[in-house]
This record gives sequence, C-alpha cells and structure tokens, in this order.
Amino acid sequence: MTRSQLLASLLATAALAATTAHAADPKGNIEAGRVKTYTCHGCHGVPGYKNAYPNYHVPLIAGQNYEYLIAALNGYKSGERSHPTMRAQGESLSKEDIEDIAAYLSSLAAK
Repeated sequence: MTRSQLLASLLATAALAATTAHAADPKGNIEAGRVKTYTCHGCHGVPGYKNAYPNYHVPLIAGQNYEYLIAALNGYKSGERSHPTMRAQGESLSKEDIEDIAAYLSSLAAK
C-alpha cells in the first residue's frame, strides 16, 4: 500500500468513525444506563411485587417510554413526585444519569 493510499484509508476510517459517533443516540448512553440501573432491579424487576408502605403495585419499567422515564425521574428528583424511596433515588441522580437510565430502560422489550 502506498503512502497516499494509507493516508486515504486512515481518513476514510476517521470519517466513518465520526459519522458513527454522531449517529449514536443523543438521549443517553445505553451501556452506562445498564450499569446505573443496578438498584432499580430490586423493586422494578420483580413481577407482581408490592411495596410494603404504602401498599401498591410496583410497576415494571423495562420498555417504558424514554420521555416518560425522564419526566418521572426528574419528578422524584425535584420532589414533585412524593414516593420516599424514589425521591431518595432521584435526588442522587445527575441529568446524565437520568438520560442514561432512561435510554437503557426504554431500549428493553416490555415484559
């Protein structure tokens, strides 16, 4: 391979990488969200689970709409939604955490 062919190949590879990076979902990092949902599974991953107090059905959140998850997590973070456990979880999340978690959960098939 000549030097000019090598340079052309490297430029093409760089252009493809840049295009792929821009094509990624700007709504959050799915892989990072997978890691960040470790505490969510304790309640939201158990079919038929009910919260002890107040007693109500805990929803499964896999496959939920991205925008809904963003709104719900921001609601818990701000105190607009009042569930004490979720409020504590929400308060600890950054904007990036919320976007990553919502990207991951919304990418899953609903169960």
